[in-house]
Amino acid sequence: MSADKANSNKGKILILATESCAYPGANSVGQAHSPYPANTYILRVRAPVLFPEKFYIDCFRKGIGGIIIMSCGEECPYEGAYHALAKRIDNVFQMMKAHNLDIRRLRLTAICTVCNRAFLKEVNEMNKLIEELGPPEYKEAA
Repeated sequence: MSADKANSNKGKILILATESCAYPGANSVGQAHSPYPANTYILRVRAPVLFPEKFYIDCFRKGIGGIIIMSCGEECPYEGAYHALAKRIDNVFQMMKAHNLDIRRLRLTAICTVCNRAFLKEVNEMNKLIEELGPPEYKEAA
């Protein structure tokens, strides 16, 4: 089986990377030519708090295996955004449970502009988890 075909059978990992911290960190991984799983898709975002709870559930419903929100953490340039994001993710966890989705499929982490190792660790851990869990078993909430 070709590498492309093997990767297409893996669950997809979506990364929401903040443009001021996490995206430059992800970019530094590429500049260092460090390998990471090909089933990883990085979306550069201004602030992940702008994404509504339904966005995450829709991603899982459409077959995304895992989502990592890589933010600036407490050093977010938008006042109050990180705490609002953490609260939003707590709400998403409750929604995930209602849809029979393992909450480990969604992670919130802080990645700085030069956090190569942390980026790779998060991606590899999520990749291992979605390989163990298999595709998301989404069900309509009761």
